[in-house]
Amino acid sequence: MNPGSTLRHHLCAFNAERIKLTTLHSLWITPLLAFALTVGTTTAIGAALGGSEHNLTDDPGVGVFYGLNFGQAALVCFAVLLIGQEFNTRMIDVSLTAVPRRGRLYGAKLTLGALVGLGVGAAGTAGAFAGYAATVPGGWGGPAFVRSATAGVLYPTLLVVFCLGATALLGNLTAAMGLLVPVVFLLSPLLGGVAGVRQVSQFLPDRAGQYALHYADDPQVSYGHWTGLLIMALWAGAAAYGGLLALRRAK
Repeated sequence: MNPGSTLRHHLCAFNAERIKLTTLHSLWITPLLAFALTVGTTTAIGAALGGSEHNLTDDPGVGVFYGLNFGQAALVCFAVLLIGQEFNTRMIDVSLTAVPRRGRLYGAKLTLGALVGLGVGAAGTAGAFAGYAATVPGGWGGPAFVRSATAGVLYPTLLVVFCLGATALLGNLTAAMGLLVPVVFLLSPLLGGVAGVRQVSQFLPDRAGQYALHYADDPQVSYGHWTGLLIMALWAGAAAYGGLLALRRAK
């Protein structure tokens, strides 16, 4: 096939997904909600601590990205809805009629989801740092700041890719929403505080990715900050590939 023709087909598939995003309220509201929760919660915490000489914790990165604990729940919902609602309504059959090559359709959804996650990550990181640093003193420079800010941009991107891939793998919106939201928002943080399973739970995608947001080293974590982001990227890649295989085998 002509490379130019292939590129046009990919762009057409992506454009179709973009139109769906902008016309379905359930899709475009959730990234905005993720941004609002991330920045709003962090700014509110910073304002509450304003004038003090202390951060929310000893680690500035934990304070800056405190709101991300809530914003990521909306990002999980966005990723699940991006493909899951088509499974539940069987609109996936219509999408596959328009774009018969399943890899192309899936790739368009992944690309759109990753770009939205990247946008939320960039805007949310800038807003969180600005809102928090305006009132709370801290070390807003140096290698730790650069790493934390970079992770703040990439973490939402990887989270969206991971959850979208997991939803495609499950092939069901309800199952994906019922599994991913509680695990990311509730179960994973709780497991991190249980001594017996902490060594295992630190390798969960959200736990590993969030460690890269921290400034300080944690002696209870058995890898470095950048390695944590790499672990999350591996989870995201594995989920995306698993979702592709499942979509290709689905009837």
